[in-house]
Amino acid sequence: MAPAHDDPSGEVPVGAGLARIDEDRHRPGAYTLVVDGTPQSHVDLDDPTHLAFEYVRRIGHAIDLLPEGPLTALHLGAGALTLPRYVEATRPGSRQQVIELEADLVGLVREKLPLPRGASIRVRYGDAREVMLKLPAGLRGTVDLLVVDVFGGSRIPAHVTSLEFYSAAAEFLSPTGMLIVNSADGAGLVFARGQASTLSTVFEHVAAVADPATLKGRRFGNVVLIGSRSPLPTDRMPRLYSSDPLPAKVVHGRELRDFVAGAPVVTDATAVPSPEPSRSVFGAR
Repeated sequence: MAPAHDDPSGEVPVGAGLARIDEDRHRPGAYTLVVDGTPQSHVDLDDPTHLAFEYVRRIGHAIDLLPEGPLTALHLGAGALTLPRYVEATRPGSRQQVIELEADLVGLVREKLPLPRGASIRVRYGDAREVMLKLPAGLRGTVDLLVVDVFGGSRIPAHVTSLEFYSAAAEFLSPTGMLIVNSADGAGLVFARGQASTLSTVFEHVAAVADPATLKGRRFGNVVLIGSRSPLPTDRMPRLYSSDPLPAKVVHGRELRDFVAGAPVVTDATAVPSPEPSRSVFGAR
């Protein structure tokens, strides 16, 4: 039987705002990290394989496509450490590193939502790009999974969206490693198309995953981008994503080129943050 968990409460400063952890009223043992009123992460302490947010499940599905066994993983952006917990639960023995700017946020999460005993999850603090570039040289070329889920408030900072950034990140991947990016965009998809164009310059194999309405620019939403030097299992991906409680479409090959539609590659000189979503976008998923 899983141990009982205290009811987390209280707020801590995060940047210019506040973060708190709320109990999930519908799922005992589960909690939501809320930053400035925006639900950011969801954790089920009794079942870390339960991923409540749809975009997190889409990242989880991509992780499941990697070869069986423990992973060497690097996560840029911590949140409530939902995905490191998922990797630990589904691939015991994995070695994971997390880079997070907000030390107080991680302190709140680790105090109220403790990590599994024995999990090899190391947290480094600082700017995601700066700290990544200072990681030990021995890590380069060894990472099976690199997740980029960096937000400043509700927007993705410009400096983690460029060709220079993704090229540097790619150096850490093993030949079969996978880079997964959580992007967000709305009408016109200018930001997401630019990100797909940029990743396609770094990686030979790229796919985009989102619900059809988001891919058509009908609503603001998350677009998960996956890049690798090795072929992606695109034969397995459509069935996996279409079977999700909130089905998603997988776009790759010619469809991805059509999606990009000639969007320019983003560089450090041209990068901008992701668009600001309206407050109506957010809510418990």
